[in-house]
Amino acid sequence: MSESSAGRTVSGEDEVVDLCRDLIRIDTSNYGDHSGPGERKAAEWVAEQLAEVGLEPQIFESHKGRASTVARIEGEDPSRPALLIHGHTDVVPANAADWTYDPFAGEIADGCLWGRGAVDMKDMDAMTLAVVRDRMRSGRKPPRDIVLAFLADEEAGGLYGARYLVDKHPGLFEGVTEAIGEVGGFSFTVNENLRLYLVETAQKGMHWMRLTVEGTAGHGSMTNNDNAITELCEAVGRLGRHQWPVRVTKTVRSFLDELSDALGTPLDPDNMDATLAKLGGIAKMVGATLRNSAAPTMLGAGYKVNVIPGQATAHVDGRFLPGYEDEFFADLDRILGPRVKREDVHGDKALETDFDGKLVDAMQGALKAEDPIARAVPYMLSGGTDAKSFDDLGIRCFGFAPLQLPPELDFAGMFHGVDERVPVDGLKFGVRVLDRFIDNA
Repeated sequence: MSESSAGRTVSGEDEVVDLCRDLIRIDTSNYGDHSGPGERKAAEWVAEQLAEVGLEPQIFESHKGRASTVARIEGEDPSRPALLIHGHTDVVPANAADWTYDPFAGEIADGCLWGRGAVDMKDMDAMTLAVVRDRMRSGRKPPRDIVLAFLADEEAGGLYGARYLVDKHPGLFEGVTEAIGEVGGFSFTVNENLRLYLVETAQKGMHWMRLTVEGTAGHGSMTNNDNAITELCEAVGRLGRHQWPVRVTKTVRSFLDELSDALGTPLDPDNMDATLAKLGGIAKMVGATLRNSAAPTMLGAGYKVNVIPGQATAHVDGRFLPGYEDEFFADLDRILGPRVKREDVHGDKALETDFDGKLVDAMQGALKAEDPIARAVPYMLSGGTDAKSFDDLGIRCFGFAPLQLPPELDFAGMFHGVDERVPVDGLKFGVRVLDRFIDNA
């Protein structure tokens, strides 16, 4: 704790909610193009919070308005490898008409802070800022150097954020060997004696693609056996309905073993419907890590109702498991058939690391200290994060943004969903855990 300018004792727990509210109120919607409304403003706001407690943050603008903030905290032993704590400030867009509360108002209701980014991932940004500000004000150095990175553009692949910094300014991460970031460390209550905290140790790879079929253009009233729309829709239908085979990776096997032990019952990977039925709100998140997947997301063709177009297009969000990329592409081309041309839109690798080492011990210890019934377990994220870029620098990455959640909250549904919200008590819990974690990381 420390003294504020008004003489009142202020801790990280005291200010984390206000920090998160202020950040939510900066509309950093990422529309997937060159624009990034609000990202520069958010970068400057973050820099102000860090500079206020004596750090020297730098702002890096990769494109007009696309800005990230980076700072380094000197540790007690600068000779030790450094730790990276990274988060992104951009969010996916939100339609206010669909929400209970304005998604950019930062309302507090029912014990939660509501708003776009509340869990993805301005909560972790705020928790990190709260812990760092408290430690700087009270003069508590971390055991080793910590690099802080608040990044643009994660929601569209990170080209203007993490990827830009890794490619153009790798020296910022000199000496960093490990990192923590989003979508991990959240709780799943098994019973009154056990809460699992899922730490992300793996991510599926990404392949966004554009599918094109060329056909014969003509009048809508004429018979046409070479209709591009028909051919494409049949291929997209096959892809969308395809049942990809279950593939149990190292991380998923570890998670299922831990879950089996926690539930006191064996889990059969070949009967995953029964397994997923026991997972409540995280079933969709875990279920997506059992298979490769390819979800059709966009269709486009034609310009007039009585004209058969000569071309039809579709976009597909493909995800592949670590070690199964070649199988994914082979299956994909077989399902689509020879008439469909496939083009890359954006791709990134899969990641997987072991669930061991001093950093993992620090996570488990910090969680256990704040929640006596906590058990940290590894899991795979079905999506991707900025960790993919940092992995290129040889940095071992984990998802660890600790939150203790009420069992009834559909946490997986909060990501990119309507009425995204985070429990206020969860934010304060995360501050306490992160602070303890840093002491032993």
